[in-house]
Amino acid sequence: MPFFSCTVEEQPPPNLRIDRYVSECLKLLTRSQIRARSLTAKVNGKDVKLSRPVKCGDIIELLWNDAPPAENIPQDIPLDIVYENTRCVVINKEQGMVVHPGAGNRQNTLANAICFRKLEKNNKKNDAGIRPGIVHRLDKETSGIIIAAYDDEALVFLSEQFKMRKVRKTYMAIVQGVLCEKKGRIETFIARDGGDRKKFSVSTHGKNALTFFKVIKTWQNHTLVMLRPKTGRTHQLRVHLRHLGHPVLGDAVYGYADKKFPDSRLMLHSRSLAIILPGETEERLFVSPVPDRFRKIIRKLNEGSHG
Repeated sequence: MPFFSCTVEEQPPPNLRIDRYVSECLKLLTRSQIRARSLTAKVNGKDVKLSRPVKCGDIIELLWNDAPPAENIPQDIPLDIVYENTRCVVINKEQGMVVHPGAGNRQNTLANAICFRKLEKNNKKNDAGIRPGIVHRLDKETSGIIIAAYDDEALVFLSEQFKMRKVRKTYMAIVQGVLCEKKGRIETFIARDGGDRKKFSVSTHGKNALTFFKVIKTWQNHTLVMLRPKTGRTHQLRVHLRHLGHPVLGDAVYGYADKKFPDSRLMLHSRSLAIILPGETEERLFVSPVPDRFRKIIRKLNEGSHG
């Protein structure tokens, strides 16, 4: 049963409840995890309700149940390995592969494949409680570079770089329409869409999101753009490009039907990742090749501009 103790050293916002302090300030558990894992709290040695306001100088002790065992079934699924050592693996994820198991996708995910490789690396035959160690996520239809850890220490080391925004990520996308500005930044708040809980949208509240962009090439009704996200919000790039009025080509959630490419799938690709690997001090750069689906569409766009 995990235990955590701390002293509140700075004055929190007025009437900030313990449960919100845990999820929003300490970031130990999400609001749903607080309920699911039966979090209990003591303040200054006394049992308190989670609705109790936090004050500067409070000594907080927290106790909660362990997470249920992960149902990750190891599967020997071929992967496009960019780099691998005993502690981590960098993969060029194919479009259409789900990263984490979920409802309707318990098998044939990247997590299943990494669990299999993790067992092989550690020479284990028992898969009880094994976790895939995936550091960050890519949407199912987004292809490209993703990194995972083979041990808990490596997972913490890599995750901390993402948390502190020390990694450098670049994406490439073909978007609908022509961007007027050749480069710029998009900074907004992103929150769940009020009308559809599966979607996200630019909002007046939510989490801060920052993306830098640079136009590489334009055609009559499409643009090739490089993107550099500084934050890692869910669907951030797709939401930001929709906000500009130039959704990603083939985006069935945030885009619209394209007359020239009505059957296109999502044209978003994780092109590169610069990060320090566990046990090293110098940053490494991992780059994924331009996918065939990009080359085909670019070729058609070039042919159309010459016609």
